Amino acid sequence: MIAASLLAIAIVTQDQSSLRTAPRDSAPQQAVLAQGDSLEIRGQKGDYLQVYDHRRERAGFIRATQVRSQSLKPEAAPELLSVVRFLRDTPGSESLGIGYAAAYLRAAPAEAINGEAFDALGAMAERLARRASARQGKPGGDALAAHLEVAASYGVEMLSFERDGQVQLCYNGDAHRRVLALPATDSQKALAALALTKHECMAPNLNPIERFAQDNWRADVLDRVEMRDLPEVLKNRVHLRKAGVWASLAFQRARRSEFAPATVQAAASRALQELAAVNKMELAEADAAAYSDAAIRVGSSRWGAEPALADGASGNATQAITKLSVRLSIGQPGETCVHVVDAKHDTKNPLFTRCTYGVVWAASASVNRQGTALALAVQPLDTWREMWVFQQGPRGWGVDVLPPALDNPNLGYVEFAGWVPGATQMLAAREAKIDGRFKTSFEVLRTATLEVEKQADQPKNLSLFYRWQDPAWKGQTVSLR
Repeated sequence: MIAASLLAIAIVTQDQSSLRTAPRDSAPQQAVLAQGDSLEIRGQKGDYLQVYDHRRERAGFIRATQVRSQSLKPEAAPELLSVVRFLRDTPGSESLGIGYAAAYLRAAPAEAINGEAFDALGAMAERLARRASARQGKPGGDALAAHLEVAASYGVEMLSFERDGQVQLCYNGDAHRRVLALPATDSQKALAALALTKHECMAPNLNPIERFAQDNWRADVLDRVEMRDLPEVLKNRVHLRKAGVWASLAFQRARRSEFAPATVQAAASRALQELAAVNKMELAEADAAAYSDAAIRVGSSRWGAEPALADGASGNATQAITKLSVRLSIGQPGETCVHVVDAKHDTKNPLFTRCTYGVVWAASASVNRQGTALALAVQPLDTWREMWVFQQGPRGWGVDVLPPALDNPNLGYVEFAGWVPGATQMLAAREAKIDGRFKTSFEVLRTATLEVEKQADQPKNLSLFYRWQDPAWKGQTVSLR
């Protein structure tokens, strides 16, 4: 009798289902159950099933119409898998689907289990995490909390991170790792790799060593995906993720002294190649934000793809006329110091010096024709690149820092795009994610203050920009993709 009872369970199909002390509606309520809860069936009385809730360690009665009786014998596994396939892409039924996936894994013979069930389990866990993150403080929170508890009872672990004042929930990815280890289709393995390498699910408190190791692992997971037979939409998603990961690796390699400039250049070039590999004709509308996200990440580190110039010399022809350039030296531990020099001032007696913990892309240095201003790309974070403008004023040389946006460093870059004759204006391009929206702008700046005089969403809409944009910038930037 005991063995038979273990081969039959009741899966709760309705939220707010009551577990009662007796088989009648007026009986006291033992617990409130949510869809996906699993109960051991011990008998039946009238319209009620006599059950035992192992999660709460309580026995009781529940209406038979609020549950689905399910056998756990091996021959029932195909039926369970069919239900899992149906619920995999049914929004709002994630905890129920997880319950059915768990039942299938208990019923199916070990040799019959492949990556499909774990692919479905991971997809439902991911969607449940997204729903919970999006609905914080909104109606329906109690039901979502109950669904999360049901998922946790099956071993589905959620990780939580605080971002921008909100809690971001992420699935820990155990099912996705199993998909990669088991026989599965190329599409299933690609989806698992994408789920395991999400940018937003990287723990924000990782130290640089941990972050570097994690990004190398992400790159390895993505490189193992077989791309040849994937649908174009899925190929695009893998290319976009690879672009973001390799852009981060370029930044991190540039920060570590053990990596030669050639390895930094290789990582940044790989990021550019992956972004260029995206088939924009097959880019899904839902992936537009991911495309902008990847482009900004690549744009932030794109100077790493340019050959490092000897002695930190600036990279434009004007430098040969003015002799103005930058030199780099090591400052305090972790610091890089930027020295502005000319024919009469060397690093020991520079025109101006500024130190930073960010990555200084010396090859980006550009000098105006008068030799009174120099623009330089400095990247303090892997997804955030600023523009430093050194210029000569009445009291000597100084520097102004132009960030991509005015909010907290998150995702964005701003870059020099050209000098306007007359030394009073310069051109810049910037992309940033502001309040959840992506913005691209091309701007005419007042050189002395870096104030925006004019801006447009396309270079052709600004006559000064269209006429005086730097050819080297136009050939290298990703803002014109």
